[in-house]
Amino acid sequence: MLLRHIRYFLAVAEHRNFTRAAEALHVSQPTLSQQIRQIEHTLGAQLLDRSGRTIQLTDAGEAYVRYAKRALQELEAGKRAIHDVQELSRGSLRLAMTPTFTAYLIGPMLEKYNRKYPNVALNILEMPQDRMEALLNEDALDVGIAFDETQTPDIETQTLFVEALAMVVGRSHPHAKRRSALKVKEFEREALVLLNEEFATRRYIDRYCRRHGISPRISIEVNSINAVIEIVRRSTLTTVLPAAIARDHSELCLVQLEPALPRRTAALLLRKNAYRNAATRAFIELALDESAAETAGRELKPAI
Repeated sequence: MLLRHIRYFLAVAEHRNFTRAAEALHVSQPTLSQQIRQIEHTLGAQLLDRSGRTIQLTDAGEAYVRYAKRALQELEAGKRAIHDVQELSRGSLRLAMTPTFTAYLIGPMLEKYNRKYPNVALNILEMPQDRMEALLNEDALDVGIAFDETQTPDIETQTLFVEALAMVVGRSHPHAKRRSALKVKEFEREALVLLNEEFATRRYIDRYCRRHGISPRISIEVNSINAVIEIVRRSTLTTVLPAAIARDHSELCLVQLEPALPRRTAALLLRKNAYRNAATRAFIELALDESAAETAGRELKPAI
């Protein structure tokens, strides 16, 4: 059996139609049908039910398709391994991150990586963590930056740093120069602009409020970190963001809460036992070094 047979079978399984699968593969339909018959003959089982208006997988086909996809993923990883250039004179890195990290972490890190390895092509995506884990499992990503509370057993994590959430206000807010901690019941009275529930940050905030028995006054919900920053900067609304974001914006002020907002562990996410090309290994090394240096620098600063 050839790799071509697996690709042809997976195309038909995806499109559920010989004509569309043949068009996607740029082959004739008779050629495709012949190749599928050959793989069925080799395996000694009918993989496709051709009796209806659309092609369906048989029980044997359903069982086989999972292994075919996995085999194709491993073969693609093998191809990348063959062409991997250890000195990183070329290569590629597919990286994803949750949106909060885009606001303060990834820019400086990628600038250093690109300066060190200018010929490595970077493909950077922003997405929720559950989507990131799914794409890592499908070998559609090399590495992710999210949090260490993963939902998928096939994902491993490498700790970067512990991130603190903080109450954040603009300079015109009455609490902008406050030095004492704000009690949680006082926080309950604040008008808030928050990220929507698609964000992991929002889930941490909601969990904090439930734990302390308060109902936050949410005036605005948005799906953009930059929008939150702009609204808070120009108004007297309050928000909760990673403290590092506020430290990077001189027009924002941190306010301590009592009890303190939760901390969470930022981590690199990787598929267990996956091949890691030289570009990925170099990024992991740089990310761990940079986070260690950032953590050491942060420990020298006063806590919020």
